[in-house]
Parts: sequence; structure tokens; C-alpha cells
Amino acid sequence: MRDVVILGSTGSIGTQALEVIAAAPDRFRVVGLGAGGGQIELLARQALEAGVAVVAVTRSTMVQDLQLAFYAEASRRGWATGEARLPRIIAGPDAATELAKVPCDVVLNGITGSAGLRPTLAALEAGRILALANKESLVVGGALVTGAAQPGQIVAVDSEHSALAQALRGGTAAEVDRLVLTASGGPFRGLTREQMRDVTPEQALAHPTWAMGRVITTNSATLINKGLELLEAHLLYGVDLDRIDVVVHPQSVVHSMVQFVDGSTLAQCSPPDMKLPIALGLGWPERIPGAARSCDWSTAATWTFEPLDDEAFPAVELARRAGRLSGTAPAVYNAANEEAVEAFHAGDLGFLGIVDVVVAVLDEHVTPSSGEQVTATPDDVRSVWSPDDELTLERVLAADTWARQRARQVVSAIAEREHGR
Repeated sequence: MRDVVILGSTGSIGTQALEVIAAAPDRFRVVGLGAGGGQIELLARQALEAGVAVVAVTRSTMVQDLQLAFYAEASRRGWATGEARLPRIIAGPDAATELAKVPCDVVLNGITGSAGLRPTLAALEAGRILALANKESLVVGGALVTGAAQPGQIVAVDSEHSALAQALRGGTAAEVDRLVLTASGGPFRGLTREQMRDVTPEQALAHPTWAMGRVITTNSATLINKGLELLEAHLLYGVDLDRIDVVVHPQSVVHSMVQFVDGSTLAQCSPPDMKLPIALGLGWPERIPGAARSCDWSTAATWTFEPLDDEAFPAVELARRAGRLSGTAPAVYNAANEEAVEAFHAGDLGFLGIVDVVVAVLDEHVTPSSGEQVTATPDDVRSVWSPDDELTLERVLAADTWARQRARQVVSAIAEREHGR
């Protein structure tokens, strides 16, 4: 029996994780749930249904609402007064970090974005198994996260990295030639850059395969998400960036592949369903029977693979550049993108502008030709690039903050220029 804490329980990963756990009560028990506080009724329902001891919410203002939701949910269940054992509430911006330290076996980090960095570090420092669905925390934290982790302590929950972990069982590290990440291509696969100039947020959210949150779905449309996954694969498995490829596979059945030095390639295949990598992340290295359906080999099917169009989708090569720079560069890549995505959905930035903003902010963070530090005056708010050997949590957070501020400024400048036209 493994005790599990779920961070981001009301999101896509969190809700599916609870379903996986409910289907395997002999394997897992939920002891804590954490969420931002935007879906209080759902969080209360999850907490009472799972019987957790503690719930964390990021918004302190939601504590009273959560308490009322607990009582309402208990009443709906017909529980008599005093019968319900309501969870303890942790609230505030550090609530998820505190929850990650609660005694348990596994912490599933399903938070979206760089906000998951502190909880990731807290879980590792507390000695928990980290089932990582929050790729951004690894990408942003880089050497800080890998340095805090013991061998095997981080288990990937992304379908691509779970696939790689499974395929890597087929050989030693010395036998690995290349990693191959598959990408669905998103809703704009096959379009040129010019054809994507006027796409809308609604079109960007119409992913052909996966049902995900707004940020991740948009990142899948720009392929920023695949860039983040490239960096994650490099950090998780210690394979050089130039030995990690991305190939477009629209059917999303082959989740990723490992190519070995003898010419063999091992692929992990299954219908697109996040419950499989979630279950494997919670139970690693053991598999959970019936976690998801398998491929139907009695039905004819065609799987296709095609090269990535780097001209139309430059985000992956941009991520590779940030990864080579390492240090705070990946944090800037991620933060600038998160701000640009928000601007896109607010109607303040075009779709192509998302990656353009990331390029501009990353360029300003580092010297484009050599990656050397940019000189900053004492009153300059910029956090200059720091290499891995100078990386600290404070430097990462400063880079993240600066990149967000600068991205908003770049968005405003683009809007003014476009409006002027």
C-alpha cells in the first residue's frame, strides 16, 4: 500500500489520478490533496470521497468557502453532525510546498507551470517518490532538481517520458543511441507559418488527440510543449540534447521510442490515455493491472510518422538552444511562454507572437552569440543568465520574474506596433 499526495487534484492529471487510485484501493491510499482553489466544490468532493487528512489551497481567501463546501458535501452524503471527519486545511502561496512534505510514499505533482518548482524540491528533500507530471519544474529548476534527487526518485508521468522509461529497460545506458519523442503535431499540423497567422484561441484549443488544460493545449499547438519535453528527457535520462529527436506521429499511439546502438528501436505503444502513465508513475516500477485499455491488434490500423517542420514550428529548436545554454535560460523560455499564452488568450497577442515573444526575451537574457552574461546596471531589473554552476533557487526565481515582466512589455510593444499599422 502506497500513501499518495496529489498536487493539482482538480486538474486533468489530478482527477484521472484519483480515478486510477479508486480502481486500485489495495495498492494506493490518498492522504492529501492540493489545488489552487478555483474549483472548491470539486476539491471538497474529492477530499471527502478519498477520506484525506489534509487539503491545501493556494488562495488563503478560499478557506471559509472550502470549509462550507466540506459541510455541504457531508450533508449531501447524508452524514450526521459529528460523523464527518473533515480534513485539516493548509492555505496560502506555500500551501502546496507544505503539503509535499506531508508523510507519504509518493507525491504526484500535477501542478501546471513553474509554480510547481518549490513543491517538487520539497518532495525530493523530504525523500518522497516524485511522480512528476509538472515538467516545468524540472525544466526550470534544471540542475537544482536533478541535484536534489536520489537515483530513481523522480518517476515521469508525461506519456512520452513514461514511454522512454519503459523502453530504456531494454538496454544499458551505454547501449542507447538516441531518444525519439513523438508529437501529435497539434491542431495545426501541416500548416505553414503564414497559414497560422490568424488562428484563434478556440482553434488552438481544439487538440486532435488529448484533452488537457488551456496552457498545455496551447503549448501543444505551438509545440512549446514538445520543447519542454525535450529538455525534460535530457534532464531525466542524461542523454545529450543532440541525441534527442522529435518526430510527428498524428495517431498518438506510439508515445516515444529508444534507438539503440545496434540498430534496434524499442517503442511503447498504447491508445492515448493518461491513466496508463499516471498508474505507472504511482506504482513504479510495478504495473497496475487494468489501468488502461490496450491496443486492439485484431483491427486494421495505420500509424504514420513524419519529420517536424522546424520552420513552421521553431519552438523545439528554440528549446534545444535554451537547453544548451542551461542555467537560467530554460526558466526564461518557460516563463516568457506562460505570459505569452495568457496574452494570446486575452486577445492581446497573435498565435505566432507566442514564440516570437519567447525568442525576444531569451535573446535579451543571454548574449545570442556566446551565451555570456549581459551586463546590467544596478537599477536594471533584469536577471542575467547564470550557468549551472552558479544556479540557485533565488537566481531561478529572479529569472522567472524578470522574464514574465519583460514578456509583458514585449507583448505591449507588439500590440502598439500592430495597432499603429
